[in-house]
Amino acid sequence: MTGIRAAGGVAWRPTSDGVRVCVVHRPRYGDWTLPKGKLEPGEHALAAAVREVAEEADVRGVPQVRLPSVRYRSEGQDKLVDYWSMLAAASGGFQPDTEVDDIRWLAVDDAIRLVSYPHDSEVLAAFAALPSVTATIVLARHAHAGRRATWSGPDVGRPLDAEGWAQANALAGLVALIRPARLVSASPRRCVQTLDPAAALLDLPIEICGDLDEPQPGQQGDEQILATAASLLALAGAGGQVAVCSQGKVLPGALERLTGRADKDFTTPKGGAWLLAFTADRLLAADRL
Repeated sequence: MTGIRAAGGVAWRPTSDGVRVCVVHRPRYGDWTLPKGKLEPGEHALAAAVREVAEEADVRGVPQVRLPSVRYRSEGQDKLVDYWSMLAAASGGFQPDTEVDDIRWLAVDDAIRLVSYPHDSEVLAAFAALPSVTATIVLARHAHAGRRATWSGPDVGRPLDAEGWAQANALAGLVALIRPARLVSASPRRCVQTLDPAAALLDLPIEICGDLDEPQPGQQGDEQILATAASLLALAGAGGQVAVCSQGKVLPGALERLTGRADKDFTTPKGGAWLLAFTADRLLAADRL
């Protein structure tokens, strides 16, 4: 897309009498709006959303569900703003400045009445319609590992190549945004290596789960897809945030089963990932990263 790219979030926190969401006041425009801002060159939209919420509202947000994007004209150009719901993991110490001079934590209905733009009201209404998110999973396919035909050893030992390591390092930054408590990988070396940079960044061990592997020779593909889907449900059932690396022959089928969407393309490129949000034992949303 040509034009302006921006990202932001509906940062929320639980209280004794319901959920409160954060809105910000911008003195330059005299408006109340959701925290958001422009992407930096080469920045992923999700990373920009988390950064902007932190900069404008002093909130460390943990992304959960992608919300509707907004398009409008700004500065004579088309502008696209991507939004995510974000649990406020920490906040405090807000200091007014020339960009944002006030913030408020309000009930969603009060925030809808206060914000200055209809598109902000629509994003808040979409957030209000969501059920409670109990688990979040970043689900990745292993990064690039050369060609199977040129690897002389057992395929399970095939390592990442230079392109794959670059993908793995980029993925680590996105994984860190959800603040996972666990990293879980399929057995092959290339899958484990895909999570290595995230493990180093977060100081977490990598757990191995054979149910996330592609089917072995003689093994039924459908059985392994069912096993992968069941493993993801079990991880979600434990609650919290997890990062998982699996393989290309099981990911599409597992996501199709979890979403019930046979009409959607879940093909995942090497190094690609999804942000999955669960409510109890049900997949609520699958957002391609």
